[in-house]
Amino acid sequence: MRTMFRRERRLGILVLAPFAAFVALFLVYPTIIVLFKAVTPGGTLGVDALQRAVTGTYRTGFVNSIALSGTSAVIGGVIGILLALTVRSLQRPRWLRPTLDSWSAVASQLGGVPLAFAFIATIGAQGVLTRLLKGIGINASDYGISPTGFWGLVVVYLYFQIPLMFLVMLPAVNGLRSTWREAAAILGASGLRYWRSVGVPILAPSALGGALLLFVNAFTAYATAYVLNPSGALVPLQIRFVLQGNVISGEEDLGNAIVAWVIALLLLSLVAMTLLQRRTLTWTRP
Repeated sequence: MRTMFRRERRLGILVLAPFAAFVALFLVYPTIIVLFKAVTPGGTLGVDALQRAVTGTYRTGFVNSIALSGTSAVIGGVIGILLALTVRSLQRPRWLRPTLDSWSAVASQLGGVPLAFAFIATIGAQGVLTRLLKGIGINASDYGISPTGFWGLVVVYLYFQIPLMFLVMLPAVNGLRSTWREAAAILGASGLRYWRSVGVPILAPSALGGALLLFVNAFTAYATAYVLNPSGALVPLQIRFVLQGNVISGEEDLGNAIVAWVIALLLLSLVAMTLLQRRTLTWTRP
């Protein structure tokens, strides 16, 4: 028995070794280098670069990115939760749920240049929808319908935020057992009381974890924002601008400092999501 256990352990180590080496080489090592350079601007230990990275225009970039990511996460999260609850309650047509699952899996991974081009071709200055609205006397620009503005970017981000939240919430929604609702009804609880005392507390950890995932997903999005608004004051675009050397003398370490703040934000979000997922597993285990 011990011999078999040792063999399985060695086999597991052998299988995980290439993955561990890959993570160490392309994730851990670059992260350590960035953090080291962020706290040693000009070769001396200090936090000057970290302080400058959250002041002036760079602070504006963080504010804009947080606002954009937070808005798309909240709207996408609410719609994704409602969509998951709706699909769970529908029994017919039978093809709807598999189709929606497939679309969500594809749409949640769509981004970058293809997504930006799709919305430019739809609601851009010469987009299909823009020209159709103009044909009936409606000027889309008067209502802020543009993929380059704040709300335009929110709409673009929602294309992959909503299906991602749907996929995240579906297991939790499926974990709501019908016996719980039946028991609540037997005890005299109304539908509103059931959701307030049972449904919402159970779904809350998954919903909050999903919202954090959506926030991080939008915060780190680069290619889509760059194509739609290359001069926008967003953190990913500022990192690119600084790392390309477009800074004054003495500010070369700002790129590493901005990345260090982003890493800290992502780590906090990752820890919070892990804790929320552990809470969710308590309720969703069969």
